[in-house]
Amino acid sequence: MRKRSSNTPPGDENRAAFHAIARLTGLSPNKLDGKNPAAVALGSLGGKKGGPARARKLTAKRRTAIAKKAAKARWQNKRG
Repeated sequence: MRKRSSNTPPGDENRAAFHAIARLTGLSPNKLDGKNPAAVALGSLGGKKGGPARARKLTAKRRTAIAKKAAKARWQNKRG
């Protein structure tokens, strides 16, 4: 069986269009696929602050209820 050419467009039409436009404009599609480092930094700052703040706000009883609900959901999937 013949191998496919490496220049075949991706299966998704949106990605194919994106790569076609990138080739036409002379931009490298690989550089455009990555995330913006500034946006990643801002997003992680919120996560670092939000988790501990939520933990301080929750009571021990509420944390226990959340943990039990999560464990029940995990085990329910195992039983099938």
